[in-house]
Amino acid sequence: MLAGISASLTGQFAVQGRQALAGLSAWAEYVNGGGGLLIDGRRHPVTLRHYDDASLADHARRNTDRLIAQDGVDLLFGPYSAGLTTAAAEVAEQQGRILWNHGGAGNAVYRRGYRYIIGILTPADRYLAGLPALARAACPDARTLAIVRVDAGAFARQVCDGAATAAQSLGFDTILRREYPVGQTDFAGIAAEISAAAPDVLVAVGRIRHDIALASALAGMRPRPRIGLAAVVATPIADFAAALGADADGFVGPSQWEPQTAVAAPDAGPPADVAMRLLSAAARAHAVPLDYPMAQACAAGLVAQRCIQTAGTTDDAALRNAAAALDFTTFYGRFRIDASGRQVGRSVALVQRQDGRKTVVWPPELADGVLRWPF
Repeated sequence: MLAGISASLTGQFAVQGRQALAGLSAWAEYVNGGGGLLIDGRRHPVTLRHYDDASLADHARRNTDRLIAQDGVDLLFGPYSAGLTTAAAEVAEQQGRILWNHGGAGNAVYRRGYRYIIGILTPADRYLAGLPALARAACPDARTLAIVRVDAGAFARQVCDGAATAAQSLGFDTILRREYPVGQTDFAGIAAEISAAAPDVLVAVGRIRHDIALASALAGMRPRPRIGLAAVVATPIADFAAALGADADGFVGPSQWEPQTAVAAPDAGPPADVAMRLLSAAARAHAVPLDYPMAQACAAGLVAQRCIQTAGTTDDAALRNAAAALDFTTFYGRFRIDASGRQVGRSVALVQRQDGRKTVVWPPELADGVLRWPF
């Protein structure tokens, strides 16, 4: 059984690409530990093949075509990032192959009418949908919103639009909207604009490097800006904490998965404690921090495995039908898709960095701590 992935081992998504590869390797280790995938009474060990896409869309297209046309993979897993996933999905759709999407949260790919994409992770427009309610719970008088985002790519726009829609429904007023070019490196001026606006809620979305630079500029101001809740999308990743150190405390961000949100006894795959051991071992083997890109890639393997068990085959049309009918949990959370293949069964957690660690502060049923307000 051959599984394949275009993974960003170099370029701007190198850390997350290596994490995704590590997560998929953890799944293969789990499957092969049980003798392989069971199909028609026979066990089929999983072999994993990968190619570096260098974080470039053209390379992701080429790798995807190679995995399908030359390598003849039985299971095709997508890359990390919305843009690379869209590129890979174009090729997979043309060739009638399912792309198990664990790394592209953008909504646009599901609006293209594709038949052969199956989403594992929560879409971008739901990333910060809980943020206004979180702010209002912490401060009943919270009512002002600031949105700062990069002007390139659909992901940032979708995250911000989702947050703005949720805020509007609760009566928030947007008092600052600021876009910056993808080449922006100096965020002191933007940080000053945010400080002058003093919003109750800040939403900031850019590339990882932008998020870190903006957060550093805000955290470096003395006194800190008068912001109630500062949400920066990159907050949960290890690079954010490494770059900011103690200044990371106070920032809030969306996380597709945290160890404390894992499903202890899921319907499919290993229980949470076993999954953590597998992921931890894979993180050490690949020399990467254990973060949500690992968990969602591993979950993609488990979802594909469950669909194979249900369909009794690796035929893509049969797997797509199985995926459409299934509703179950893995350690990563609930799996349920709509007609477009978009994931609708699970929600993103909001975490705040507190005292050097990540604390889940939303939704209430997953929270292991209380939001610290103000920023």
